[in-house]
Amino acid sequence: MQTDLKNKTVLITGASAGIGEACAVSFAQAGAKLILAARRAERLIDLAKSLEEQYSTQSHIMVLDVRNPELVNQALSDLPADFQGIDILVNNAGLVIGVDKAYETPATDVDTMLDTNVKGVLNLIRAVVPGMVSANQGHVINISSIAGHEAYPGGSVYCASKHAVNAITQSLRMDVVETDMRVTAISPGLVDTEFSMVRFKGNQEKADAVYKGLEALMAHDIAEAVLFAATRPPHVQIADMIIFPSSQAAATLVHRAS
Repeated sequence: MQTDLKNKTVLITGASAGIGEACAVSFAQAGAKLILAARRAERLIDLAKSLEEQYSTQSHIMVLDVRNPELVNQALSDLPADFQGIDILVNNAGLVIGVDKAYETPATDVDTMLDTNVKGVLNLIRAVVPGMVSANQGHVINISSIAGHEAYPGGSVYCASKHAVNAITQSLRMDVVETDMRVTAISPGLVDTEFSMVRFKGNQEKADAVYKGLEALMAHDIAEAVLFAATRPPHVQIADMIIFPSSQAAATLVHRAS
């Protein structure tokens, strides 16, 4: 029997756009209560309003920078009673900046990627998982990347950060194996979201070129995979799921229509 998500509490980071927003829609359709976390308050407010109108979803907005452990802990401490006891954590907040060689990557970009993609994931795990362990139930779903399985030129720091996410995911699964918790990584290939706009610092032409000549994955494709993992029967744990568009075979191997 599938896991019923009705009235389950789901915390999604990076919920203001892309995969995080799509996950919010999927969990709302499944009847879950949502904690929507991101830095952009206006987009969270609009999303919560839309989900309430369409699905009668209860949402709590958490304006949050996952890089700050004190703010993360405070935000979790301040949760309303109806949203305490988190059942599912979707660690989605993450980013990539630039395509610089390893020895040319600006220190500020290094810090931003590692602080967000690695420390941010750990900050949420440290804040949420103790409650799951105490309750002997819960599910952590970390959004990783094919970059966590393969390295590629111009992606040294991002690839390192996603390799770290995969290592954290695997270790956490071992850490909680004596509980009824589940720990999952979802590792997408090319997904058409704001990701490339951030990578190329707002250069629309360069961002569009990433997806030119192919049908990339969309955010809802990954959200469906997240929902699939979350709704498996309690004895089924999806450890990792690598998802490509049909025209992608590896991180840097893509067939583009001429």
